[in-house]
Parts: sequence; structure tokens; C-alpha cells
Amino acid sequence: MSGHSHWATIRRKKGAADAKKGAIFTRLAREIVMAAREGGGDPDSNFRLALAIEKARGGNMPKENIDRAIKRGTGDDKEGTVYEEITYEGYGPHGVALMMDCVTDNRNRAVAEIRHLLNRSGGNMAEAGAVGWQFTRNAYFSFPASMLSFDKAFELALDAGAEDVQQDGDNIEIIAPVEAFKKISDALKKANVTPDDAELRMIAKQDLELPVDQTLSVLRAIEGLEELDDVQSVFHNLKISDEALAALEAEET
Repeated sequence: MSGHSHWATIRRKKGAADAKKGAIFTRLAREIVMAAREGGGDPDSNFRLALAIEKARGGNMPKENIDRAIKRGTGDDKEGTVYEEITYEGYGPHGVALMMDCVTDNRNRAVAEIRHLLNRSGGNMAEAGAVGWQFTRNAYFSFPASMLSFDKAFELALDAGAEDVQQDGDNIEIIAPVEAFKKISDALKKANVTPDDAELRMIAKQDLELPVDQTLSVLRAIEGLEELDDVQSVFHNLKISDEALAALEAEET
């Protein structure tokens, strides 16, 4: 996972600077709708919903928007668009494997926009299963090392069922089985740690390392995918080197 949390920090700063609140709120609301539809409207018994609400609050989404999204998911609010979840597989520039989680009200539009962007960037769509075997779905947490020492984080995470704990620069990352998500989340909360990232994500079994210029072209393609309205998350197997991060930060400043 080396480099991923630093890249996420750069993107958060860029997102705040761009202030694309409308697009951000739409993405957050869709996640709440799908979580409530799947597991009900009570965040105490639906950890996916609790996570979605937490992310929405972190994005400064108004409470009334959150409540409305929950009602749409549970069916209490009959108005609004009907969404479906789809995961598309593909390859970005230079053969980087991509998994793209979407929530959309128009499957044809979603796949057409993704295919167009991939083709334009030198990538292509893939058949279901062609890419997915290279990833596993895990619980993932990242937080500043200033909140908790690595040794304490390591002990806390392993006791709660984590598979791996790493320090990536100024951040600590925890990777765990999906079923350990709530236990680790509760343990972090008890330790007064508020993660920058706490989510279920697809993690590559093996990273692909590329030269800096090629890495940047892949990251630009991924950013383009993430800006599509129907795309919730994009996961990849690209190893992001310190040199690539420095070049990316230079581009953003």
C-alpha cells in the first residue's frame, strides 16, 4: 500500500481546493442510499451505513441531506432516482489493473463513459473476472501517526483481527478482513483515533511499478475516472513511488 495514503492526502487537498461540493455530495448520498437499502436505516446495526454517514459528515454534508438519503434507501421516501451497484473491470495506461465501483441510474451511460475515458487514455475495459482475481476486498484504515504510536496501533489492530499494520510516512495503515471492520473501528474510537480513511476497498495482491512519467499518466486517468458521476471508487495495482508523489505534488501547486 506504500504511497497510497500520501496520494489520498494530495487528492483530498485538491478536492477541497476545487470545492466541487455538488459532485461530492451526490457521491456521498448514493453510498448512503445503497447502504440503507442493503442493511436498513439504523447505523448501529448497519456498519456500512455508519461508515457512509461518517464519510458524509467528514465531507460537511448537511444533516438533512443525510437523513433524506437514508429515507430513500429504506423506501420511506418514494421520490428520487433508483440506483444499482456495479463493479467494472479494466486496464488503464501501461497495463495497470483497475476495479471501478459504480452506483448509477443508467448502466449504459456508466459503461459508455468509462470505456470512452479508458480508450482515450490508452486503456480498455475487461470482461468480468479478468482483473478481479488480482485483488482482495479488505477493511482499510489510515490515520496520522501523531494520533497513536505505531506500537500501540499494531497491538490494537492485531487484537481486533487485523492482518497487517504499516507506517507509510506520517500515516499508519491497517488492513483487515471485511468482517473485522466494526471491531477495529470500535477499537480506534475507544483510543480516540479518528481515521482519515475507513472503508472497504479492493487491495491488489501484487503492485505494478512504472517509471515516473508513466505513473503520472495512470494517475491522471484514475482521477478522470473518479470525476465521472457514476463512479464511486477506483482501485488499482499501481505502486506509487516517492518520486512520482513529489512530481504529482509539484503539478498540483
